[in-house]
Amino acid sequence: MNVADLLARARGQVDGVDADTLLAHALGKDRSWLFAHAKDVVPAELMASFESMLQRRIAGEPVAYLTGRHGFWTLDLEVGPATLIPRPETELLVELALARIPERQPAHIADLGTGSGAIALAIASERPQARVIATDVSTAALEVARRNAVHQEIANVEFRCGDWFAPLQSETFDIIASNPPYIAEGDPHLDKGDLRFEPAMALSCGPDGLNAIRTIVGHAGAHLDAGGWLLLEHGWDQGDAVRGMLADAGFIDVETVRDLEGRDRVTLAHRL
Repeated sequence: MNVADLLARARGQVDGVDADTLLAHALGKDRSWLFAHAKDVVPAELMASFESMLQRRIAGEPVAYLTGRHGFWTLDLEVGPATLIPRPETELLVELALARIPERQPAHIADLGTGSGAIALAIASERPQARVIATDVSTAALEVARRNAVHQEIANVEFRCGDWFAPLQSETFDIIASNPPYIAEGDPHLDKGDLRFEPAMALSCGPDGLNAIRTIVGHAGAHLDAGGWLLLEHGWDQGDAVRGMLADAGFIDVETVRDLEGRDRVTLAHRL
């Protein structure tokens, strides 16, 4: 069967972009190659690999886990079942952090719950003079993050294993950023779509989803330099609660920034 016929059949079963991505991955090519070689016959062994991935996608497995790669910021990252799949809206957190980090001066940055390393590596790639410490309680996730750092040739990130601030000891930072789990336990969305396959510990935390954010806000002050910033990604309906936590903890200039869909997405504040 040739490329065009194989894609036509697959597009009747899954989203067209997904079909293209999976076939390109199976063939070791990019998507543009598929259109330039539409009449090429696909070898039987590669067709079998594609069909296997297609069936897994029909069952709901995320494309990023099937290919093992996902783009974030300017980076092509390895991802897998041990890591959350980086979302485009998380790039807002990176943008806001970069706006507060000088371009040509040393800075000390922490990324809590780094997962694949997406936030830490995006920041480090744009601020080569910064030193970024990225923590995660999952050793499997940190293995992925370390491989991403090597693959991207980003050397100014250090990965440490532990829960939130535990690996940071008494260190202080100019910026602390985090995309922690914030979906409420029992939320029906956890049983739908890609979320079914992603690590539960990276998605939900507590009855209202805010337990991890409470922990971070409660300890961040001791790990921020004077004037340092804390930036937190959260759910669309959690802005009020997160602003209240930060105000109660003594942070100032508390602000929530909306994503491209107009939803509350990142709340930030700094300490005196």
